[in-house]
Amino acid sequence: MSDTTRPTVHTTAAPRRAPMSAFISAWAVPILVLGEFALLAALPVVVLIVATLRDARMRSMRWWVAALAVAYATPLAVWLLRPGSAESLSKDMSPFAIGVVVAVSIAVIAKLHTRRPR
Repeated sequence: MSDTTRPTVHTTAAPRRAPMSAFISAWAVPILVLGEFALLAALPVVVLIVATLRDARMRSMRWWVAALAVAYATPLAVWLLRPGSAESLSKDMSPFAIGVVVAVSIAVIAKLHTRRPR
């Protein structure tokens, strides 16, 4: 019998660029807004904000996440402060506001996937 040994292959995983919760939350925002669950999109926005404040790997994302938070908070504030507004945030958001939130969230997704780890 021949003694054939397999060479040991050492694979090192690339360091994660950001926490997985940031990736999931960034993808959840446009899905929830376009799926007409805009009020629920507040949860992933808050998760992104907390991730950028707590994780050093997310420090370069602060301006992008702040832009997303402002883009989302503006129609939310209008909906909350306007008397006699629609019954849900999704029905009250204008197509322009939806487009802005989705565009900024896509920019955050792109930045998360293309930035280099330090």
